[in-house]
Amino acid sequence: MTSSSPAIRAEQLRAQLHHHGHLYYVLDAPTIPDAEYDRLFKELQALEAENPDLITPDSPTQRVGGQPLDAFVSVRHAMPMLSIRTETDTQASGAQAFDTRIRKELSLTESDPWVDYVAELKFDGLAMSLRYEHGVLVQAATRGDGEMGEDVTQNIRTIGQIPLKLVKPPAGDSLFDASAWAVPEVLEVRGEVYMARADFEGLNERQRARIAQGMKGEKTFVNPRNAAAGAVRQLDPSIAAERPLSFFAYGLGEVTPEAQGGPRFDTHYELLMALRQWGFPVAVQTSVVQGAPGLVAFHQRMGQARDALPFDIDGVVYKVNRLDWQRQLGFVTREPRWAVAHKYPAQEQLTTVQAIEVQVGRTGKLTPVAKLAPVFVGGVTVTNATLHNETEARRKDVRVGDTVVVRRAGDVIPEVVSVLAEKRLYEAQIFTMPNTCPVCGSAAVREQDEADHRCTGGLFCSAQRKQAILHFAHRRAVEIEDLGDKLVEQLVDAGVVNTLPDLYRLGFTALASLDRMAEKSANNVLASIEKSKQTTLARFVFGLGIRHVGEATAKELARHFGTLDAIMDATLDQLLQVADVGPIVAQSLRTFFDQAHNREVVEQLRACGVHWQEGQPTAGASLPLTGQTFVLTGTLPTLSRDQAKEMLETLGAKVAGSVSKKTHCVVAGAEAGSKLDKANELGIKVLDEAGLLALFAQHANQRSDSKPTPL
Repeated sequence: MTSSSPAIRAEQLRAQLHHHGHLYYVLDAPTIPDAEYDRLFKELQALEAENPDLITPDSPTQRVGGQPLDAFVSVRHAMPMLSIRTETDTQASGAQAFDTRIRKELSLTESDPWVDYVAELKFDGLAMSLRYEHGVLVQAATRGDGEMGEDVTQNIRTIGQIPLKLVKPPAGDSLFDASAWAVPEVLEVRGEVYMARADFEGLNERQRARIAQGMKGEKTFVNPRNAAAGAVRQLDPSIAAERPLSFFAYGLGEVTPEAQGGPRFDTHYELLMALRQWGFPVAVQTSVVQGAPGLVAFHQRMGQARDALPFDIDGVVYKVNRLDWQRQLGFVTREPRWAVAHKYPAQEQLTTVQAIEVQVGRTGKLTPVAKLAPVFVGGVTVTNATLHNETEARRKDVRVGDTVVVRRAGDVIPEVVSVLAEKRLYEAQIFTMPNTCPVCGSAAVREQDEADHRCTGGLFCSAQRKQAILHFAHRRAVEIEDLGDKLVEQLVDAGVVNTLPDLYRLGFTALASLDRMAEKSANNVLASIEKSKQTTLARFVFGLGIRHVGEATAKELARHFGTLDAIMDATLDQLLQVADVGPIVAQSLRTFFDQAHNREVVEQLRACGVHWQEGQPTAGASLPLTGQTFVLTGTLPTLSRDQAKEMLETLGAKVAGSVSKKTHCVVAGAEAGSKLDKANELGIKVLDEAGLLALFAQHANQRSDSKPTPL
């Protein structure tokens, strides 16, 4: 029930949105659908548009807003943002040395217990100070020189993980005494703005697409840290909002003193738990450990997990847990004595390009790869680095002999991120993608609006063998039930199967000789292969793996032309007459069938006994259910979902995944659920399996040139 007062309703909406935003961005545990959150957000937007005086700085609608700035304003930190001393020894001895020093400075003897430390991750991002007054974010500032930073509040508001208004922890709902954690009048939170690896890769993919489209001023980013820093320092907050940023909290700056009602903490870990209660994300890897053994174990554990983390780290941080001991240890120059950063091996290094070769992937994508002078980076020796595609190689202007920066982060393939042009040799040559596949000699093409070159010899190219076989055997293609990934790997690696027709020439002896292939299993595989010889034209065309030709397009081609020969010989103009076929798909079909070796593979498959029932072309004709949309839901008594779908599509119907006002009919089985409910709500006709079979029988023999039959 909503309040009749706009002010009260706006406050209710802000509270709900803050609560659900915290659940979504920080706890990763949403309790409402995105659509419901959007509905609440739009209601608040409309309310504020009608009543501008209701807009508050902490309103969720203000995350992306404000006019572009001419320049950033300088900010003096109330408490300096000090740096932490770095331990350059990347081995376990670095942790042991820190513990030895701490025990000595605390005058602890061998008989005294181990020191408790908080072990944290050292994020590879941008340090940030967030100032809250009365629980509301009022300012965000970069570290700068430690004394002075830049006001980047407008951009920081766009980060969903940073609360605009602090959460008030309920009493009794925390590890510690939450009643003592009332939100202080002034609270400065220190932490790191970063970009997750997946978000960084997605951002660069979008940037590459823009570059390929000829958009000026666009570039890819070197690494997640640079991308995050660039986003934070955008003068236009709407641009910053497009960059996917995240945040971790790890400390405090200025805070209202305990004597004036501020919080009281005995340990650094309690402080971190308070930050979590107030609504900030704190890395789950953060741990309390004991003494040097605990530090060494944490350093090793995080080093092993480093590649699997969703974000970059370049080390770990150790902090004495007891705050009274932190105060006792104090500072040296501008560094705390009670903390140290323990690094891992660097993830960027310099090396030289010895050659540029082109590799062919499983799907035919051609990728230029820089062959490097061996260099130790990210914990491993790297000799190859991807250049992605010709556009990217040209943009970075990578040439043989160049000195380059190589990066390896996580399990990402090493890449060349930049070139030191001042060290370039005079004879260095610009890279050009070859016109033919370096593996099979087929034409290499780059389609319109795409950045990648691809080999056109899909059924012939040995680099694409495994992928082509697996796709052909897929259950929606010719369906060879017992032919899985591991078996295809063995067959190809052993040289038993080199092309698709070789599958149908397999004998028992060759199969049984493979590892872990028992007699029964070999017979099952042979039976599945034999069964797959009887298929449909649509399944066969889909199984050929022609680029851009999916299952639906293959069905339209089969319906339109009726025979495989007609499809293979169709001109571009004839192909463009097919529903679901545009210029790109038509050209892809012609390119595929213009390759003599692809036609040869097709003919060999026919000679091996792969067959289907060919029908009359339906070009210019309508099927009984043409133009009608069906939805399948629930479990039918005897028909599988695929069988029911195929029956409907045979009659010209389109089978959709969701019910809407445009749906003509829903076929419902057991446990149909929400789709059936929606169909009944909209008054859409519903059939059971018996009704579907009756409909199919009614139209099965109907002439293909008849008019569509209404339900």
